[in-house]
Amino acid sequence: MSTKKIYLKNSEEALALLGRQDENIRNIENLYGVQIFARQEAGSGMFTLSVRGSGAKVDKAVRDIELLRDNFRGKNDIVSAYAPKAGNDSGDYLYTSYSGRVITPRSANQKKYIESIFCKDMVFAIGPAGTGKTFLAVACALKMLRNGNISKIVLTRPVVEAGEKLGFLPGDLYEKINPYLRPLYDAFYYMLGVDRFKALKDDETIEIVPLAYMRGRTIEKAFIILDEAQNTTTEQMKMFLTRMGIGSKIVVSGDRTQIDIASPKNSGLLSAEKLLKDVEDIDFVYFDKSDIVRHKLVKQIVKAYEGKK
Repeated sequence: MSTKKIYLKNSEEALALLGRQDENIRNIENLYGVQIFARQEAGSGMFTLSVRGSGAKVDKAVRDIELLRDNFRGKNDIVSAYAPKAGNDSGDYLYTSYSGRVITPRSANQKKYIESIFCKDMVFAIGPAGTGKTFLAVACALKMLRNGNISKIVLTRPVVEAGEKLGFLPGDLYEKINPYLRPLYDAFYYMLGVDRFKALKDDETIEIVPLAYMRGRTIEKAFIILDEAQNTTTEQMKMFLTRMGIGSKIVVSGDRTQIDIASPKNSGLLSAEKLLKDVEDIDFVYFDKSDIVRHKLVKQIVKAYEGKK
């Protein structure tokens, strides 16, 4: 067991870091399995946070507290990193980004999607680009991680070229596949900030891997997201779905209009939709252009291409 102290400037900073009803600190305790005590030193009047637990977990908790303080020092919404802002306690509240932006569903289908994720162990999200399929799944995963429902997050996607061949890209294998995984990084950067994401990635609390690297694994107590599932083959989809271990949850997202594999009829997303649609414990949630939440032009572009068919 080890204990580390964090010294705070004043009572205002202490109250802000603790959050409403100490919610920030309780969430960090649950996430890392540590104990955190807030005290005012006799004599000096200085406020301290003492973090107690195993060495590695204490270091992670202290790191998060320091990042929380650095990100929001001097702002009134310091509580936002781990708790919803006042006035956002509705049932639609999902998560708050490191910059304080509250994330909630913005359409009926998005709300249904979130409800399915928390109710079912396996959910398929099918629809056009920009409907929040991966973004909302990441937010749900982070909420479950924060609450201690899972121990890690695993994101994967197939490495399939959309016009440019891997062999012609510069660099080693990691440098070649990194551009394919970048959209997954972007969601985490938005939610966590770069520093906290890198820290969680370094200790493998968050793992982002190409689909081919999933073979042979059994992943337990994890939130597993498969992105761009339309570009899996039927065999790859079966391989992926059977990686699911005890206590895990799987979310599969894809767009049937953006299949880039050589034989579109062999898409793992299409076969899973056909084979698994009647399995009671699996949900399929469908999005359309009305759910698009990117730039307004994206919705018009999707509509124009649909009309072309």
